[in-house]
Amino acid sequence: MRRDIFQAIADPTRRAIIALIALQAMTPNVIAENFNSSRQAVSKHLRILTECELVKQEYRGREIYYSLEIQKMKEIDKWLEQYRKIWESRFTQLDHVLNNLKKNKK
Repeated sequence: MRRDIFQAIADPTRRAIIALIALQAMTPNVIAENFNSSRQAVSKHLRILTECELVKQEYRGREIYYSLEIQKMKEIDKWLEQYRKIWESRFTQLDHVLNNLKKNKK
């Protein structure tokens, strides 16, 4: 089953995994040490993140290292940008209203 990136980031554990590997690649065992869940549960999360192409696997000898796939994260950012513009516009409007209220009080 093909999942999309938003299903992947909907889970708080997967978001925490993304935050962990954002700066450096890690093995599944190192990632699992940061959670109160089984190694199998973390592996399932890693599989979902890999299917969604948010993380990539790199084999180094007998170990697998997981690292963040920046291009996919940019997809999320691009999608959020449309809402960021709306929020910024509304905050600017709110600032104007609050400034007018302050002026009228004086």
